[in-house]
Order: sequence, then structure tokens, then C-alpha cells
Amino acid sequence: MLRSLDIRDMLIIDRLELELQPGLNVLTGETGAGKSILLDSLGFVLGWRGRAELVREGADQGEVVAEFELAPDHPAQALLDEFGLPKDDTLILRRVNGRDGRKTAWVNDRRVSGEVLRSLSDTLVELHGQHDDRGLLNPRGHRQLLDAFGAHDDLVARCRAAWRDLQGARSALSEAESEISELREEDAFLRHAVDELDALAPVDGEDAQLDARRRLMQSAEKVREDIGRAHIALGVDGAEGQMRDASRRLEDASEELGDALSPVLAALDRALVELGEAEDCVAQVLDKLNFDPAELERVEDRLFAIRGLARKHGCQPDELGAVAVKMRARLGRIDGSASDLAGLRHAVGEAADQFEAAADMLGQARARAAKALDRQMASELAPLKLERAVFTTEIEEGEDGPEGRDAVSFRVATNPGAPAGALNKIASGGELSRFLLALKVCLTAEAEGLTLIFDEIDRGVGGATADAVGRRLEDLASQSQVLVVTHSPQVAARGGHHWQVAKKVAEGQTLSVVTPLSDGARIDELARMLAGDTVTDEARAAARALLAG
Repeated sequence: MLRSLDIRDMLIIDRLELELQPGLNVLTGETGAGKSILLDSLGFVLGWRGRAELVREGADQGEVVAEFELAPDHPAQALLDEFGLPKDDTLILRRVNGRDGRKTAWVNDRRVSGEVLRSLSDTLVELHGQHDDRGLLNPRGHRQLLDAFGAHDDLVARCRAAWRDLQGARSALSEAESEISELREEDAFLRHAVDELDALAPVDGEDAQLDARRRLMQSAEKVREDIGRAHIALGVDGAEGQMRDASRRLEDASEELGDALSPVLAALDRALVELGEAEDCVAQVLDKLNFDPAELERVEDRLFAIRGLARKHGCQPDELGAVAVKMRARLGRIDGSASDLAGLRHAVGEAADQFEAAADMLGQARARAAKALDRQMASELAPLKLERAVFTTEIEEGEDGPEGRDAVSFRVATNPGAPAGALNKIASGGELSRFLLALKVCLTAEAEGLTLIFDEIDRGVGGATADAVGRRLEDLASQSQVLVVTHSPQVAARGGHHWQVAKKVAEGQTLSVVTPLSDGARIDELARMLAGDTVTDEARAAARALLAG
């Protein structure tokens, strides 16, 4: 139950403290007095999305505090556990809106997000606005209303999950079929290209090796001539011969000089050894430069073949091996496509079976809920002066979708023997309001601990019909707290607690004030609602009669 609503600096409210009571609470006042601001402020503290600019002109921030009384088994208690928030028999929601648009919220003095407020609000308040009957005119919303009545959340969630799985399986199959179709179009090219690559069998780094070998062979003749001359210069006809001749002459001289030439002879011996090694190396190089002219042709042919294939596939020569691997994989995909597609089609079939089962189960639950809703609506319509009306929930098979395949529509016949038709074609504005009230009562019958708020639910009705609406709201309030914003004196007279919303001008500012009405003031307010600006004794007498009735 909503105990109190404390509003500060919101729109045209500077400070308002509203102490609500169990039973039927009624708010009345002139159009534009600020009744909708109260609901906007309540929606703000509950985390609902509404007006962007709420802060009163001249104030730095606006603030709303709502205090709820919770039973130990109230559904909000479980949410408080889930969110790790303090629990008590009192729940205090506080939300601040800064001039810069920033919003900050607390639950029992613990900072929370707007999403937490919205989750809690689903267990605390049910708001039925003056334009909710438009939802009755749109058949697209009828299925959601029936599901809400039947508490089909789990079945709908299961159906949505099965639909997602089915769509995912279909998408995977479609993508595979498209890919394989494209691959099959290039099957001949892939096989020819793989055969070409396999025949050539290029090796990583081979291009660089072949290019170096080719360059060496092309310059071999000139290089061999220079190296050959160097080999002769190092050999017996060159440096080696001269050094050996010098060594013999020095050995002959050493017989006369003794050990004086020994260091020179030792150095020459070492030089001859080094010279011999150099000559051997040069000889080995000369051997390597003995190229077969046919080998140059073979090297060039392979080098040009590798580079040509690389250009063909738009890659570097060293990437040809990787290209071959990818093409073999694509061929493998083609060759294994039959098996792959069979597996994907099997997955689609299984997903379709799961969806069929989920949709059938949901459809059966909807059929049962439709019969129960029709029975409850029949019992609700009679007290609302619609005892001759017949409300039926029709279910037809529609297109498959995330919420099954059922097309749901509410149909009514307002007079005996008249054919049933769509609400927007059969019911008048006042009848729509009463159908909506009956439907909302059915939808919230099982909800415990909810504060029900009706914003001009009596729109379009008056006289005895408005009195019937008021009496039904009064009966509903005997089981739960109900807050009604109304312009109907017949509805207002049924309230157990009555507040008047009015505007006043203070220090050049227009403000909205809410005043609890005493018995005498309540008579005057009902008389105003009956007679208008000029309240007569007859209007007061009629107001007393309404309160007495």
C-alpha cells in the first residue's frame, strides 16, 4: 500500500505531502489544476519514463519520496533480496532530478539505478490511464493482455527462445546453402588451380633462392674469368712460384749467415700455407661456377612459373602454399557439402519441432485463459450496466512468430441478438471505458499488494452508469488500495478519502496544492462538480444524496 507521497519542486508543486489511506482514494479538481502532475511525480519516483523537464522553475532540483507498506510476503520483498537491498515492512523510494537533467535514486537509503526502481514498481503500482482504452482498439495488444491475464510469462519466454533457435538454425542453413552454391560455381576453377599448385609444388623461400641462383649464373662468365686470373696469380706461375723461389734463395743464403734468416724463412712458410688455402678456396669457387647452360634455362622456367602463378592468385610467391591450403579447404567444403547441409537441415527440423511444441503449449494455455477471461468479464460487466453485453476472446491461427502463432482479438456484442464485432466498431466511448475497467479488474484480480491507480477511467460516462463505475471501484478498493483521478461526482462520492487539487498564485508563481476534504468541504466539491462554478443549494442537496447513496 502507498502510505505517502512527498513532492518538492516538481513542475508547479513547491511542497506537497499526501498521506494516502487504504480503500478508495479520490482526487478531484478543475482541469489543469495539477492532478496529472501528481501521477507524473509518482511515475518519476517509480522509475517510469515520462516528461524530460520536471524541476520547478527557479529550483535547483526536484525530489519525490514515496513510502509503501509491505507485507512480509509482498513480491517486492523477494526483489529487495535479489538486489541486496535492506528489507523492512516499510519501503521508501526517493528520487532526485537535477536542473541539469541528472537523476539519482535511493531505495531504503541505498543508491540504486532507475532499472531497479522500475522492477520494484511492477510489484507496487498498476496505473490505468485515461487513454488505455486505445489499447483495446488495437488487436495487436489483445494477445499481450490475454497473456497477462493467463500469467503466460514462462510459456511466452519458452516460445521466444524456441523461435530464436529456429531462426538461428534457418539462418545457418541459408548461409551454408548460399556459400556452397557460390563454391560450386567455382568448382572447376578450384580443382584446376589446386592441380596447378600441386604440380608446381612451390616451397617457401624458393623464389629468393631461384632468383639468386639465376643472377649468379647470368654473371658467371665474367665472374669466372676474374676468379680464374686470380687463381693463376696465386698459383705456381704467380705468387706461389715467386715465394717458393724466394724461399730457396734464402735457404741457400742461410748456410752462410746461420740463424739470421730463420725468422724470414718461418714467415715465408706460414705465408705459403695461407696462400695454399686461398688457392684451394678459389679453386672450389671455380668448380661451382662450372654451370650447365641448360640449368640456367631450367631455373628461369621455374622462377617464371612461380611468379606467374603468384600474379594469377594475387599474392606473393611465398604465399602460394597458403593459397593452396585454402583452396583445398574450399574443395573439401564442396565435397562435404551434402553431409554438412544434411546436418543443418536436421538442426532446422529439430528446432522447428521445438517451436511447434512450445507454440502448441502456449496456444492451449491461451485457449484455456480465453474461456476463463470471458467468464470473468461476464461477471464484471453486469455491475457496470453492461449486463446485456457479451465479451468474447477469439483465437485464430496466424503467422508463426516469437510469441507463437495465435491471433487474438476481443469482440463484443452490446445488445442481445446483435452480431459480435470489433470493439472499435461496436462500443461507444463510455462503453469502452467500462470494458477497460472490467478487463483491468480481471487482469489484476490475482495481484497481491498492488496499489491500483485509475486516471479518468470514467471518461465518457455519467448518471447511473458513472454511479455503477464508482460502486465497482469501491468494491475493488475493499480488497486493495485504489487511487482514482476523476471528474465524475458519482465516482468521487464513492471514495473513502477525498482530496481536492487546485491552483493558487503566490508571490507571482502559480502553484498546485492538494487539500484533504472534510465532510462539509467534500459536499461543496461534489456540488461544484455537479453544478459548475455557481454552487447552489440544490447542488449541495444532490451532493449529500450522492454521499448518502
